[in-house]
Amino acid sequence: CQACVKQGLHVLVTKPIVQTLQHHRDLVQAATQQKVLVSMEVHKRWDPFYADARDRAQNHAVLGDFQYLYAYMSQPKHQLETFRAWAGKSSDISYYLNSHHIDWSEWTLAGLCKPVRVTGTASTGVAHSKDIPAEDSITLTVQWQHLKDPSKLGCAVYTSSWVAPKSDVHSQQRFFYMGSKGEVHVDQAHRGYTVATDADGFASPNPLFMKY
Repeated sequence: CQACVKQGLHVLVTKPIVQTLQHHRDLVQAATQQKVLVSMEVHKRWDPFYADARDRAQNHAVLGDFQYLYAYMSQPKHQLETFRAWAGKSSDISYYLNSHHIDWSEWTLAGLCKPVRVTGTASTGVAHSKDIPAEDSITLTVQWQHLKDPSKLGCAVYTSSWVAPKSDVHSQQRFFYMGSKGEVHVDQAHRGYTVATDADGFASPNPLFMKY
């Protein structure tokens, strides 16, 4: 990425674009000097379900203040063989999958909340049994603080795994978001999307047909 930037090229990079804060700062400085754009490919921003949920979450009149998020994304364990060359070395399952839901949170809560504390836990066993130095699943718990009223806090739990069994879909992708006035549930793998609010009750919108 740095080599392309130095040549004056715009760059689109798969995640993780960097792994440390210093690498992030170095890349920003290089891109600024070369006057080029550098972006990370996080395609859930173009998922109609995710985009619609984001718009509702940003509308305080609809869902209110952010309270809680649970997000899960997984792939079957045979992916460990597919990714053997880099799994647990240049990247891990959290960088690979959790990054999507963390990006959705940053995108959704921009100007509303900021992360103030992060903790991480993991499960191990399956990858190690295949001589792959990686965690099987990684869960991040993030405390979000509201910017307008720092006394208000929200909590988000992000889990990703690449040791799931074979299923009806290749990748499970779902999250539950709760605000002080309503909630949304997205199960993208099964095209499921529900919204419930204090004002309007329960609904099953279909942004694939019409955004309303």
